[in-house]
Amino acid sequence: MTGFPWAAFAANLAVAAGAAFTVLLLTFALARARGVHRLVDIAWGAAFAAVALAGYGMSAGHGDDGRRLLVTVATVLWGLRLSVHIAWRGRGHGEDPRYDRMLAKAPGSRDAYALRKVYLLQGALVWLVSLPVQVAQYVPVPLGASAVAGGLLWAAGLTFESVGDFQLARFKADPSHHGRIMDRGLWSWTRHPNYFGDFLVWWGLFLLACGTVQSAALAVVSPLVMSLLLTYGSGKRLLENHLADRPGYAAYRARTSGFVPLPPRRHPRPEDPRA
Repeated sequence: MTGFPWAAFAANLAVAAGAAFTVLLLTFALARARGVHRLVDIAWGAAFAAVALAGYGMSAGHGDDGRRLLVTVATVLWGLRLSVHIAWRGRGHGEDPRYDRMLAKAPGSRDAYALRKVYLLQGALVWLVSLPVQVAQYVPVPLGASAVAGGLLWAAGLTFESVGDFQLARFKADPSHHGRIMDRGLWSWTRHPNYFGDFLVWWGLFLLACGTVQSAALAVVSPLVMSLLLTYGSGKRLLENHLADRPGYAAYRARTSGFVPLPPRRHPRPEDPRA
């Protein structure tokens, strides 16, 4: 890549790893003291914000200033919004059932197992998934059409995710909805508007790194990994397994798209492959 500061970028990769693992290890210390490992979910977005801010400082004098600022602001806004939302959603609650089930199988110390299987793994994922953010901060090419498209896609994703989270929080706040399935607003078009919003956000950040063919090739692993995590990994699949036995969920699943927003089906069929 002509003009790309490879030595500086290599140093940034190390600093980004340090920023991500610092956030996760501090969270582990706090979670261990409080006996609640669900705090790691709050740290996820904050770790990306830390990586973006560290990269912004490291890349000064290397990449295009407009691209550096845009990708940093976009990542920090997304990460902090997510962390604040998860912290607010989990206030007053005990341990997340997912972590209870996982740690019940720990072969020895629960905390040591959580450190290995949750915190260190998430730190590594933050480092890997943040590649578009790191790359974009070093691309020595002024903002162009791909950056505009990336910014618009990021904004659409953040809006979709935020509106979906707000609608779900308002639904759950009504005691009469206890035990019921949220099937209104964006949730009537997709069973996972928050995950779909995340999907758009990361493909948007990828486009911000597409100053050249080489930078795009270096950054593309991130949205591919996030897409797999959101659809087949820790996102959609695990949540749907958890909700499978809830009354009304089978009917909701039959009429509502699993990921990409689509109009609700008026005459759903159980064998419909889109279910």
